[in-house]
Amino acid sequence: MSKQIINPPELARPIGFNHGILTTGGRMLFLAGQDASDPDGRIVEPGDIVAQYRQVLANLHAVVTAAGGVMTDIVKLNLYVTDLQAYRTNRKALGVLFRDYFGAYYPVMALFQVTSLFQEDALVEMEGYAVLGADDAV
Repeated sequence: MSKQIINPPELARPIGFNHGILTTGGRMLFLAGQDASDPDGRIVEPGDIVAQYRQVLANLHAVVTAAGGVMTDIVKLNLYVTDLQAYRTNRKALGVLFRDYFGAYYPVMALFQVTSLFQEDALVEMEGYAVLGADDAV
């Protein structure tokens, strides 16, 4: 089982993501969209994208851990935000939070601005895929 980062030299150097990840073996975990809901289903810190981003990462961590994996097993993330400018303004703080959960590892990612999310106060949601048991290629 292996996981190999793919960043072709013909493409722009990725910052904060990777262009591709090739995996062999492992078990596939599909991650449902996680917003900033607390255990009672309420959005934490309405209006604060940084606090909500932290909760979203904690929720993803809970799912991956419950399946027996680690955050670096995540190979694909889609990020949905309701305010792209707020995301850009807080990019450094969001990057610190991201590295708290992923270290120097970046999955394949896409960012989308949407008009709204299911929960009215939600500012960010993430969903994706993890491959459990695939180790980084040497």
